[in-house]
Amino acid sequence: VLQNLSQTPVLRELLKEAKIPGTTIKIESPELCMLCCFSFKQEPQLIKLDHPGPLTLAMHQFVTEMQETKKGVVTPKELFTQVCKKAIRFKGYQQQDSHELLRYLLDGMRAEE
Repeated sequence: VLQNLSQTPVLRELLKEAKIPGTTIKIESPELCMLCCFSFKQEPQLIKLDHPGPLTLAMHQFVTEMQETKKGVVTPKELFTQVCKKAIRFKGYQQQDSHELLRYLLDGMRAEE
C-alpha cells in the first residue's frame, strides 16, 4: 500500500504543498470527457490548510524518502507511529489487512485538514 501511494504523483504533489503552513491547495477533477457520454467541467476545490498534522508530515517524509533512490532501505517507523496513534489496532505488530491500513491512513490525514 505504501509503495503504491509513494508512486502516486497527485498525492506526492499534494503532500508537498500541504507541508507548508497556510497553503491553499487547488484540487481539480480529472477530465473524463473521453470516458463518459456527458461533458461537464467541475470547478476546482480550494482547501486552505493551517498547519499540517503529524500524520500528514510523517506521510510526506516517507514519500520523499521513497523517491530518493540513493537512500537504500526505507523504514516507515515514524509513519507507523503516527498511524498507531490514530488507530490503536495497529499497535503490537500483528498482521492487518492492507485495505484497513489504507483506510486509516487516508482518513487520518483527512481528519488533520
